[in-house]
Amino acid sequence: MSKRAAIVTDDGAGPFQALPPGLHHDLRPFFTDLTEEVVRAIRTEIPEYARPADDTYMQAVHRGVDHALRGFLERMAQPDTDWEPVQATYQRIGRGEAEEGRSLDSFQSALRLGARVTWRRVNALVDAGLLPRTVLGAFGEALFLHLDEMAAATTAGYTEARLHAAGEIQQRRTRLIDLLTADPPASPEAIAELAHSARWAVPRAMAVVAVDVGPPSGSRPPGRAPIVPPEFLARFDVRPAVLVVPDPEGPGRGRAVATALQGLRAAMGPTVELREGARSLRWAGEALELMRRGVLPDGELVRCQDHLATLLLLRDDALVDALAERWLRPLEQVRPPQRERLAETLLSWLSCGHNASEVAVRLAVHPQTVRYRMRQLDELFGGRLHDPAAQFEMQLALRALALRGGVRGLGAE
Repeated sequence: MSKRAAIVTDDGAGPFQALPPGLHHDLRPFFTDLTEEVVRAIRTEIPEYARPADDTYMQAVHRGVDHALRGFLERMAQPDTDWEPVQATYQRIGRGEAEEGRSLDSFQSALRLGARVTWRRVNALVDAGLLPRTVLGAFGEALFLHLDEMAAATTAGYTEARLHAAGEIQQRRTRLIDLLTADPPASPEAIAELAHSARWAVPRAMAVVAVDVGPPSGSRPPGRAPIVPPEFLARFDVRPAVLVVPDPEGPGRGRAVATALQGLRAAMGPTVELREGARSLRWAGEALELMRRGVLPDGELVRCQDHLATLLLLRDDALVDALAERWLRPLEQVRPPQRERLAETLLSWLSCGHNASEVAVRLAVHPQTVRYRMRQLDELFGGRLHDPAAQFEMQLALRALALRGGVRGLGAE
């Protein structure tokens, strides 16, 4: 509501009561012509209302103007008349404008234009001696009070409708996230239909981000959902929170995600087709858990595609423990400090193609030290140390244990 309305509506009938008795009778004969003049002005000056080929629409504009002017005339005749029915009418108009997807700019312009034309016409009647000049002050106050109250009622209806529509769209977008991450996948037709009603442009590909809403570093106030770009789908009412990113390989997409989720622990799943959203969400959830455990870096957005080997190796802790139990059990025969050194040497030896010199450079030790340790490992493992299949599984187990923090307990502490 405008400042003018806020001031005068404490006693809304005041300006109307100040009008001379019988003024409405003097004005009534001119209101038909005034209605036509206002309609012509609106059609001429406001492009959105200029639809001469649409007779139904133009009749609606004419009815709206007639209703506004007759309502004003009735308030002049009965200053204490109940404003609620008129207010309800303009609230419905506001809701209609919102449902049609229009802004209120054109409607508000039409109201102001109608008031100017009415004021100009009344001044002309005064100049012609058909009305006393003393009516102008009270008439102007009453006219602009009527204008402000119509505008306020329309805005209230419009805002109510927009909030309701926004709530419905968010509900549809929430259902759309569930559909996109369903396993088994939903049909493309079902996704397209719901996306249309949710006002979401269906992309060629997508990625799902899993988010810990509680900030790990306290850099964001707890409980406040981040602001994400409107083309993203987001659910922050679940744990972990879920973000669907359309066309994640597009320009600036990764930066937009990282900026929106700054200060939050978050992992982005792989880019997938729409029918594979469940896989992207699953990988993102697994990466998020590894971030919580300190295996993957915390404090910034982690992309699964950058850590595929880690995700594969740590997919199942029980499998890692079983692999370590089968191939690395001989290391338990030595004390923990020495066990760590031997495991580190063995992993480097397997990674460097059994080249002791390269292992020495990698570990920053003398080649003779490497050879000494390899003799120890040869005593512990025997022939298995030279079996290609055993070497492969040993390397897997050692890498997985290194990601988990070392071989002190061989995964079975």
